[in-house]
Amino acid sequence: GFAAIGDTALMRQFADIARQEYLAVGIREALHPSTDLATEPRWARIGGTFGEDAELSARLAKAYILGFQGGQLDSNGVACMAKHFPGGGPQKEGLDPHFSFHKGQAYPGNNFDYHLFPFQAAFEAGAAAIMPYYGVPTGLEFEEVGFSYNKAIITGLLREKYNFDGVVCTDWGLVTDAPMGPGVVWSARAWGVEELNTEERVLRIIEAGVDQFGGESIPEMVVQLAKDGRLSEERLNESVRRLLRVKFQLGLFDDPYADIDEMKQVIGKPEFVEAGQAAQRRALTLLKNEDDILPLEVGSLKLYIEKIGPETASRYGAVVETPEEADLAIIRLNAPWYPVETDNPFARGFHHGDLDFKGEEKERILNLLHTLPTIVDIYLDRPAVIPEINARAKAVVANFGASDAALLDVIFGKARPEGRLPFELPSSMEAVRNQKPDVPYDSQHPLYKFGHGLSYK
Repeated sequence: GFAAIGDTALMRQFADIARQEYLAVGIREALHPSTDLATEPRWARIGGTFGEDAELSARLAKAYILGFQGGQLDSNGVACMAKHFPGGGPQKEGLDPHFSFHKGQAYPGNNFDYHLFPFQAAFEAGAAAIMPYYGVPTGLEFEEVGFSYNKAIITGLLREKYNFDGVVCTDWGLVTDAPMGPGVVWSARAWGVEELNTEERVLRIIEAGVDQFGGESIPEMVVQLAKDGRLSEERLNESVRRLLRVKFQLGLFDDPYADIDEMKQVIGKPEFVEAGQAAQRRALTLLKNEDDILPLEVGSLKLYIEKIGPETASRYGAVVETPEEADLAIIRLNAPWYPVETDNPFARGFHHGDLDFKGEEKERILNLLHTLPTIVDIYLDRPAVIPEINARAKAVVANFGASDAALLDVIFGKARPEGRLPFELPSSMEAVRNQKPDVPYDSQHPLYKFGHGLSYK
């Protein structure tokens, strides 16, 4: 949503509000921002990014980090861990390397360096920490092992080329397997080094230049490696120095505690809530407005609604039960997704798969659009493929997380849509399959291009 608005001052204001709330409850490190680029529209983690444009993502990432950390990290700041170095977006078919069914990141457009650009902005902002991704670089000069195991990536690129001396923390679960229920084990994401035992994995990660293990509780392995002489005290001290430095900067050795009374005063302050609601309204992106049907007039229409709270909708018009009774329909959709067939329940919840509506669901939506004039709102956690829906709808609005009230305020003219698409909307699944996962805005004849967005006259 902030990428749709594109306002760095607003981005920094949001981060500062989140900083205040984090401080109030005692959270001193944020495992974000996600400075990945959404160049593969099927990737399941696009919703956490700033879109597919490197320059826009860089500007917003820098503002985000400055809002959390301040110009110089101190006891009033929250440390940021920018992720996922060197960019998690170029996933073949959008499949995520959290899981063994996909491990390699693809660069058929030879566009590896493009994905580094937002991280350079994170370094300029003083990001306290970096998290590499799970993926394996394929078809490049780097060894084909996961990024946290990859010395050329962590030491050669991150430490030496970019002179990053902050904390590097792995993503979660790179060393040990995780039981997921009866008969189901989520294997460690030790991609490219699966043959190593757990101690060898720990050593390989530390030798690559990493300081901290995400989601692991295995200090005894580090101790044993040191006792055996396989891991030097000098190397351990490098990581200890980086980790302690952040804790000293945050003042954790002076006062590590949160104040319960302050917590109650800060969390959910009315001005914070209003700022969030205002941002939701601004981020709404008007894609189509046939015959300037929007904005609608409050109180003048009988409304058929789907996935909108009737109590909220009744403040804008008379809510009816069936399309036949209505003057107009307002429906909310979510970008389609189709789970990967796997025994891992976490994987089944990832929004993978095709981006278009299919079968009975698509037919039902199109029949409604044929029955009466319809305003379609769609939540774009991924770039949906909606050419037929777009053609039949009177108006199409995209949201990136917005309440019913925020949406209806814009539809009925109490606020203006200001959003611009942070990624293009492809015209077909064929176009999606033919685009390159590491290259931005490259699908053939997109339905709506990056940066598209209308407003009211």
